[in-house]
Amino acid sequence: MTIRSMTENTTLTVRLSPQVKNRLGRLADHTKRTKSELAGEAIADFVERELALVEGVKRGIEDMRAGRVVPQETAMRRLRGTVARSD
Repeated sequence: MTIRSMTENTTLTVRLSPQVKNRLGRLADHTKRTKSELAGEAIADFVERELALVEGVKRGIEDMRAGRVVPQETAMRRLRGTVARSD
């Protein structure tokens, strides 16, 4: 993750269950980091992961619309063949 100076950050209020807030506090204590740092890193990682999924789905839809698809039976036959050759 990229480390940014405080001047490059913005504030966001997030609602957490008391249990998650307590666990976050315990983690912060163990790692000597602030709850804010940990939460910011977790949100940034989540956003990147979710955006990658959304982009993958979009590419899949574009491939389908362009006819770049393989029937499941063909894909499974190829997969089984690849697995068999690797044994």
